[in-house]
Amino acid sequence: MIKSSIRVRTLFELRALLGEHRRAGRSIGFIPTMGALHDGHLSLVEIARQKSDITVVSIFVNPTQFAPGEDLDTYPRTEDADIAKLEQVGTDIVYLPDVAEMYPDGSKTNVGVEGMSDLLDGIYRPHFFYGVATVVARLFIHVQPDLAVFGEKDYQQLQIIRRMVRDLGFPIDVLGGETVRDADGLAQSSRNTYLTPDGRQRANIMSSVLHRARSRIAIGVPVEVALKEARARIEAAGFDKLDYVSAVDPATLEDLPDGPIARGQTGRILGAAWMGKTRLIDNMGFTRS
Repeated sequence: MIKSSIRVRTLFELRALLGEHRRAGRSIGFIPTMGALHDGHLSLVEIARQKSDITVVSIFVNPTQFAPGEDLDTYPRTEDADIAKLEQVGTDIVYLPDVAEMYPDGSKTNVGVEGMSDLLDGIYRPHFFYGVATVVARLFIHVQPDLAVFGEKDYQQLQIIRRMVRDLGFPIDVLGGETVRDADGLAQSSRNTYLTPDGRQRANIMSSVLHRARSRIAIGVPVEVALKEARARIEAAGFDKLDYVSAVDPATLEDLPDGPIARGQTGRILGAAWMGKTRLIDNMGFTRS
C-alpha cells in the first residue's frame, strides 16, 4: 500500500512535526541521503521502518563534501521520482532542506573525525569525510532520531559516523544495512548512472575481484599476496585508474599487517577505482577460518 509522505523543507516545520510524535511516545528512525535513490537506499528505509515508529528520510546534496571540479553541479537531482519511491516503501516524512537551512549565513562550525577520515578514500578525497561528518551532525541535531541507518556500501563513512556518535555522545543507535547489488554483483550507487554501456558491463569485475581476495585471505593466504593479485586483476580489467585495494581492521580502518591473519580474526577489504569518469567503490567483510 502506497503511503503519502509529508514533505518538510524547514527546521521549524520539522521540529513542530516531530515534536508531536515524540510527545506521543513514538520512536524516530532516520536515513540521510543525497537523493537519486535506488534499491539500496530503500532497503535502509525498510530497516528503519522495522525498528522505529516514524521514518524520516532527508534529501540534501551537501556542498561541503564536494571538492572543486567534482560533480556537485551535475549530481543527479530527482526529487519527485525519489519521493515516489519513498512513498512506495512507506516513508513518513521527507526532509528537504536547502543550503541556507543547513548552513545558516556566516556558519563557521565544522565537525571532523580525525585519523579515520584521512585513510582510504580520505587520501584521494581529503575534504570528503569532513563534509560528511559536518552535515550528518547537523542533520542529527535537526531530526534528533532514536536510530539512524547507513549503508555498508559506504563502509568507511559508516564507521566514521559511528565514531562521531560515540565521541560526541549523540543518543542515537547507528545501524548498518547490507550492500544491495545488481544481478551481476555491482554495488548499487547513484553514480552508476554515469557509466557508459561498455563501462557498466566491465564495472562488475570489482565485486568479483574483491570477493576472491577476501576469500583467499579468509583461508590463510598472506594479505599482501591476495591484495597484489586483486590490484593486478582490476588493472587488467580495463579500469582507467586504481585508487586502492586495502584490507583493514573493520573498526579502526587501519591496514592489516602483511602475512596470514589469525584464525577467527575479522577484516574488511575495500577498493576504489575509476571506470571512465565514474569512481566506483565497494567492500566486503571476512573472517579467517
